[in-house]
Amino acid sequence: MKGFSKIYILLAFLTCNLHFAQQDTQQEELSLDGGTIESQFQYLYKKSGNYTAEGKRYEVVRIINLDKLKKNVLDSLNAANKKATDLKNTISGQEASISSLNSKLKETTDNLTAVTEEKDSMSLLGAQVSKGTYNFILWTVIIGLLLLFLMFVFKFRRSNILTQQAKSNLAELETEYEDHRRKALEREQKISRQLQDEINKYKKSN
Repeated sequence: MKGFSKIYILLAFLTCNLHFAQQDTQQEELSLDGGTIESQFQYLYKKSGNYTAEGKRYEVVRIINLDKLKKNVLDSLNAANKKATDLKNTISGQEASISSLNSKLKETTDNLTAVTEEKDSMSLLGAQVSKGTYNFILWTVIIGLLLLFLMFVFKFRRSNILTQQAKSNLAELETEYEDHRRKALEREQKISRQLQDEINKYKKSN
């Protein structure tokens, strides 16, 4: 029994050491110089002082940390805006490509119709040719136009899929950006109000 007790105590000791080591590692990973905005806010909370007055808890944040966090939030917003602009430019390029493909598709269809209407004619460029030669030339042109038509249809559908994906990504990015901007503003306003309250209390106490 004493042997089991010693093993149990050793396991408990190792578990506690592992838990504290994980906490220390997580603490070291938090920084205002990298990571997500959420982790930077957590870093700011951990580095801020706090006290309770009149039953309410207040956080005291260093101005230099608050300015650093504000700069990081603005940089993130600028990066999101740039990505949104790039996506819009991609969509514009895809729409221009689709318009060009539609024009070429119409031209190909018109050419195919014209060739079909003239297939019974035995005159080729003003010269009389044999029926076999005429049919060979006619079907060669038709097959070539059909292959070109299929190629344009493939490119058109591929461009349309890419455009839809780009629009979907843009919509998701705009939603994520608006949500992130709203949360960031709310947090910044909350911190600013708390900081102003502390400044006002400090002035009143002096």
